[in-house]
Amino acid sequence: MRSPPVLLLLSLALLAPPAAAQSTPPPAQSAPEATPTPLTLAQTLARLRGSPGWLSADLQYRGAELALGSARARAGVNVTVGVDASAVKVPVSTGETTLGATVTAQVSVSVLPWSPTLEAVRGAERDLARAGSDRRAAQLSATVNAVQAYYAARNAAVNLALAGEQVALAERQLAVAQAQRTAGTLPPEGLLARQGALDDARAAQRQAQANVDLAARSLANLLGGAVTLPTDPAAFSPLPAAPSDPGPLDALVARALTGRPEVARAGNDLADARARVQAAQLDARLPDLTASAQYGELAGAQGTAGRVVGASLNAKTGVLAGQISVPLRDSGERPTGLALGLSGSFPVVGGGKGTALASAEVGVQAATLALETARQSVDLEVRQRYADLQSARDSLSSAQSGLIRAQAALTTAQARLGAGLVTELDVQSAQLNVAQAQLALDNAVVNAYLASLRLSQSTTDLDPRLLTPSSPAPEARP
Repeated sequence: MRSPPVLLLLSLALLAPPAAAQSTPPPAQSAPEATPTPLTLAQTLARLRGSPGWLSADLQYRGAELALGSARARAGVNVTVGVDASAVKVPVSTGETTLGATVTAQVSVSVLPWSPTLEAVRGAERDLARAGSDRRAAQLSATVNAVQAYYAARNAAVNLALAGEQVALAERQLAVAQAQRTAGTLPPEGLLARQGALDDARAAQRQAQANVDLAARSLANLLGGAVTLPTDPAAFSPLPAAPSDPGPLDALVARALTGRPEVARAGNDLADARARVQAAQLDARLPDLTASAQYGELAGAQGTAGRVVGASLNAKTGVLAGQISVPLRDSGERPTGLALGLSGSFPVVGGGKGTALASAEVGVQAATLALETARQSVDLEVRQRYADLQSARDSLSSAQSGLIRAQAALTTAQARLGAGLVTELDVQSAQLNVAQAQLALDNAVVNAYLASLRLSQSTTDLDPRLLTPSSPAPEARP
């Protein structure tokens, strides 16, 4: 009866590979990859400087700088050199062919204040100031959004941890309910209620897990690259301190009206409109006059010019130009002379200059209204964000009171557990309530801090590179 097992063991021993074959070393394993360091708030703000939004604002400002440099180059000293070559045969049938070449150098510069090139420089300077305001506004907005996204990711991680605790509590409550139902002390609807509570807790846990993933993707989209966030909520950067009173509202509004990009942009638009009016007025009043003078070996009726020095000034364009011409081939003595000239053109009918002036004046009126609208909008926004901050501070006080109540309820539950009046589930439920109240307080702190940042953003007191208002900022909690 025992022979079959013995035969089976012998057959397995014969089929087994030899010991030498079994001593073959296993394939080498690759070294484990380094675990990415979880992202902190400081690292988030540092990476923000390389994000697409931040770099785009820098590039737009750089483009305005280059445009200003180009405008200044056009308004500065301009030097051009040219060569004129000629072949003259007079008369064609019997005359000799005379070859000539002349090198011409011209220097021009805008000297009159109403010169279009000088006005283009002033316009480019206003464009640079506008680009600077836009860059600061974009970087301020990106900074506040990055802080909000980071703390939103922290909040999602805390919610996921609390959702897991809620599921564990619901499972224990369902187990107790099932025991009570078996003992006949719980009606069917009570057991169904516990089962529904567990289903709701699991659904909330799945939603919390999805929110964690969405928060990470939102932060990665803002930073323009993948991010690694802590899985433990305690590994996130500490929460900021609760913001203090922002100070008098009127002072905040006054600072906003002097520094907000919307107001600066509208002011620059008004300056552009006034410059167009001035240009239209000059174009309508100033004739196109050009005064010129030439001295040297001027061209006569039977020859070409020799060495000639000349200058000209255009009253409308404001350009002063000097010119010198030197022939490469000496063709003999020429008399030295002086030639003065004055040329001008005067519109008689048409031209549309009156219409252009009227249109420019309408543009000034529209720009003035736009500036006033921008000032009113900024005033309203600052007052709204001031009210939001005050409301957030009130909500913070309410959350602090809620945490105190939850902690008192936990203390009472623990005391009643010691007296045998409640079960451990009641204490666990009270502990979960304390954790939820702490989360509500943390969210209130973050909301108040973000409200303070938005108020500092609206008054331009926020430094986008240092993330500190101009006034002393609250320090982060340890």
